[in-house]
Amino acid sequence: MLALSKGRYVARLAAGAEDVRRAQALRWLAFRGGHAEEGAGLDADDFDRICTHVLVEDAATGELVCCFRFLPLTHGGEIGRSYSAQFYELSALESFDGPMVEMGRFCIHPDRRDPDILRVAWGAMTRHVDEAGVEMLFGCSSFHGTEAEAYHDAFAMLKERHLAPKRWLPRVKAPNVFRFAQKLALRKPDAKRALLLMPPLLRTYLMMGGWVSDHAVVDRDLNTLHVFTGLEIRAIPPARARALRAVAG
Repeated sequence: MLALSKGRYVARLAAGAEDVRRAQALRWLAFRGGHAEEGAGLDADDFDRICTHVLVEDAATGELVCCFRFLPLTHGGEIGRSYSAQFYELSALESFDGPMVEMGRFCIHPDRRDPDILRVAWGAMTRHVDEAGVEMLFGCSSFHGTEAEAYHDAFAMLKERHLAPKRWLPRVKAPNVFRFAQKLALRKPDAKRALLLMPPLLRTYLMMGGWVSDHAVVDRDLNTLHVFTGLEIRAIPPARARALRAVAG
């Protein structure tokens, strides 16, 4: 069973319905906070029933500071079952023949800024990847808000350095997208500003050799722009892999 204790934080699998409800409440705060709507207070969907949920808690207080969920797939032929497949045309990945995991609904409590939270979360995911022999991680990485102009430098950097290999490139499926690789083809990013604008989860994926779709989906339900993100485990630089396993161990 996945469990990890490092310093101030403990990562563990949800033990039942109450743990899942706590994760849904944190997700609502992170993704939907301030939106008055029916069912406000919990962010829940049908994928919660088929996913495994991971909680990162403050060891001293038990407060939930981070959560995410993951969906194991035996190979790319099952990718149509994923959350991401609602938004991206992923037939190129159907030929991937190794075990995959979709990592989703990742969030950190808005009042928490400790980088160790992200490290512990990735350490927990690394332990699962190693134990299960996972060969690819994927999911949707989100920018807050739906106005692409605010993130042009970040998108220009993604276009210039981090697009998916052609053999895996997701195609457009969602009705409302920002085709940044096309729209920003001539833009040179301000690297410092781009990194500041990049969400922490996406920045971590990229540091490990991850890649993204050539367009962002405008998700007005969650008030985000998100890109499909993939990471082939064998492509992680050795030094980065050692650092992750040091946390996971």
